[in-house]
Amino acid sequence: MKGVVLAGGLGTRLYPLTHATNKHLLPVFDKPMVFYPIQTLVNAGIRDILVVVGGPHAGDFIRVLQNGKEFGIDHLEYAYQQSGDGGIADALKLAEDFSDNGPLTVILGDNCTDADISKEVKNFNDGALIFLKKVHDPHRFGIAEIDPKDKTKVVSIVEKPKKPKGNLAVTGVYIYDSHVFHHISQMKPSARGQLEITDVNNIYIKEGTLRWATLEGYWSDAGTFASLYKTNVFWANKIAGKRLREEPD
Repeated sequence: MKGVVLAGGLGTRLYPLTHATNKHLLPVFDKPMVFYPIQTLVNAGIRDILVVVGGPHAGDFIRVLQNGKEFGIDHLEYAYQQSGDGGIADALKLAEDFSDNGPLTVILGDNCTDADISKEVKNFNDGALIFLKKVHDPHRFGIAEIDPKDKTKVVSIVEKPKKPKGNLAVTGVYIYDSHVFHHISQMKPSARGQLEITDVNNIYIKEGTLRWATLEGYWSDAGTFASLYKTNVFWANKIAGKRLREEPD
């Protein structure tokens, strides 16, 4: 299993902060934001990682991450998303050669979670697996509708619904088999001009090969001022609290 961190885009929702650097390099307590999704992959046993970057500050990633040895990564690659805000699926398609026809665990660069996904990574065989989490603001996310007769199945996923049919958000953590690149190649841009990851997941749903799991523990994207603040507070309390507990009397 290889891992992909999607850290492209322009981060316009966080202007003026992102005039200075890429959104995914902004601080979350004592680390750059992108450290957290990378650590999630490493904790799941993934040591071969591609980071997809983009925008005017793409070069900053090399200075921050270097060759990945700080994380215990065996091999770290970079790919550049030229299309800027072309969408998540547009960024993911850059990982085709890197995947070497094998499965990929994909995580968005602004997803800061302490969840352990190692079991799902180890047991993955084929198709797609998405991680869901209950949220209080479902209009902000892709929302999964679960089959009331078979709770293991997802009926559909609607991106940022005005009238959500539930509160199970599709987090930015996914596992895909190699067919994902064929699916992306058949897609057309959405109304907002992007290749949507929701459309990719809905293709797997139609095929009957999409499964889901609950993302246990803390999870938040950090793509808005409010969620960035909330994420900083959580990790500050968790990390600083642990340090205080470990200090000798």
